[in-house]
Amino acid sequence: MDQWIDLAANLIIIVGLVFMALGVLGIYRFSDYFSRILVTSKVDTVGFITIMTGLIIKHGFEFFSGKILLILTLYMVTNPIATHAITRSAHISGYRIKKER
Repeated sequence: MDQWIDLAANLIIIVGLVFMALGVLGIYRFSDYFSRILVTSKVDTVGFITIMTGLIIKHGFEFFSGKILLILTLYMVTNPIATHAITRSAHISGYRIKKER
């Protein structure tokens, strides 16, 4: 049974890594700053949650998992706030989306 749990945890971790890798490609696909920061924040958050969930499953529910859950909670609070602050400062400083013709 432990082999199946390890396999499932490894697959979840791999899905998170693939999601983040595809997100990096998405960063190059978009042309303006605001689209890139949106993709970066979403991919970063979802990929991190997926990888940490895989680690929790892999190591079982013990003290280590509690620490990961604490880190995950702090990350889920601070990452959107940091992304918002960076994007807001770009908007306030006058950075605008260039219109394509």
